[in-house]
Amino acid sequence: MSYDTSWAAVRGIAWSGGLRYGYTTGMAQFIPSADELKDVTREFRFFPADAGGARTLSPAQVEAFNRGGYLKGIRIFSLEEISGIRAYFDELLARTLAAGGDSYSIATAHLRYGRVWDLLTERRLVAIVRDLIGENAIGWGSHFFCKMPGDGKRVSWHQDSSYWPLTPSKAVTAWLAIDDADVENACMRYIPGSHHLGHLTYTLSENDDANVLNQTVEGAEELGEPVDVELRAGEISLHSDLLLHGSEANQSTRRRCGLTLRYCPADVRAGLGWNAKGVVVSGSDESGHWANPPRPLTD
Repeated sequence: MSYDTSWAAVRGIAWSGGLRYGYTTGMAQFIPSADELKDVTREFRFFPADAGGARTLSPAQVEAFNRGGYLKGIRIFSLEEISGIRAYFDELLARTLAAGGDSYSIATAHLRYGRVWDLLTERRLVAIVRDLIGENAIGWGSHFFCKMPGDGKRVSWHQDSSYWPLTPSKAVTAWLAIDDADVENACMRYIPGSHHLGHLTYTLSENDDANVLNQTVEGAEELGEPVDVELRAGEISLHSDLLLHGSEANQSTRRRCGLTLRYCPADVRAGLGWNAKGVVVSGSDESGHWANPPRPLTD
């Protein structure tokens, strides 16, 4: 199957398709259905990074990622820089709410907003991601996960790779803390080493309004001791697409917003037209599989 990857078609993915990536309520709008995914052939296994080729991370950090499936507490933006990013998000969230969306609605944002495209392609961040996935790197995802004070929604234990029509499973997520994230306001939690277990069985939880997503891996905490991913604003964590992770409901009086920025090597293949979302952030994509759309003119 081939896809139209002209810039007009790429804009169509951002703006139409049942508002799949526009201002919508309900996370189901952002997630392919089981029926859509069943015909996408995918390979699920962890591909370790080459510690010897690291240029920004230390070999020890790369080895820790290979072993545990994550890194955390890496500062990218200064306090002044992240304050400006937070102010931008505050304004973007206000626009989204006014248009009928909710605090989880701003997805595939790099196709719509130039400033989010700038974050996806930020050289300091890309330099770190490149040490984990290789020189030829694609940035394809950008989604704000914003838990408002007392919103009551949890993100149940899941593997990102379950949701994505990508193969093989080489994707890495950088989670940028827009606000300080700690246990009190429902920071992320990881199950270290779970990325070595392959694709895990999950149950669908589509009718659970308290779950932001629609899959739950039952008994996840039997597979390892959870780690709380506490971050200061401007720091990132990174995790493998096979790593089990989730977060509790934010019952605090403080917001907890993070921007997930998704990357994969250029040799990963995307089904369901998702190749239209991919920007070459390092090296090249000699196959031309990824659309590599330009920076949007609107911020």
